[in-house]
Amino acid sequence: MIYPIYSQMLSRAEREKKLKQKAKVIWLFGLSGSGKSTLTTALEHRLFIDGYVTALLDGDNLRDGLNKGLGFTDVDREENIRRVAEVSKLFLNSGVICLNSFITPKESLRESARKIIGAENLIEIYVECSFETCQKRDVKGLYRRVQAGLVPNFTGKESAFEPPKQAHLTLNTEATPLEESLETLHRFVLEQIRATA
Repeated sequence: MIYPIYSQMLSRAEREKKLKQKAKVIWLFGLSGSGKSTLTTALEHRLFIDGYVTALLDGDNLRDGLNKGLGFTDVDREENIRRVAEVSKLFLNSGVICLNSFITPKESLRESARKIIGAENLIEIYVECSFETCQKRDVKGLYRRVQAGLVPNFTGKESAFEPPKQAHLTLNTEATPLEESLETLHRFVLEQIRATA
């Protein structure tokens, strides 16, 4: 038997009031090499300077700890996103702005995150960039390993990436310089997290 103690805990509203912010989960998704992590870490620094309390969850970081041992099969990807969404929900209920950077390649995975976090709490940001451009960038050397046949189920090649039917914001990092994308992202997120009077 489990006996949750949610009713005894400080409420999210109390925590948001103390922190002077509106908690949200800001979820950036797109192909590997599209610029998700770069934008998320830069946004974290901007929001820190602005005085906001944030937590950053990144795909590679979590696969080095909490999600260590999970592969890239459909079942493992589902479990990866489920864990991320549950952790995000913990931060959300603590009044913290959670910044997420995960490939999240399929609509079913994004829908799963919505159900756990709550659509009203989740801001979905698509970092759009073609497979070819991501391959040219190859910031982590992953695409070279893919070409050598060392990475099975790679998103965009063996495993499909489904562009979103709709996102709260789309940042095309292929057509737009990084700094401009960051400015757009920063302005947009500030509108979502400012405390209401």
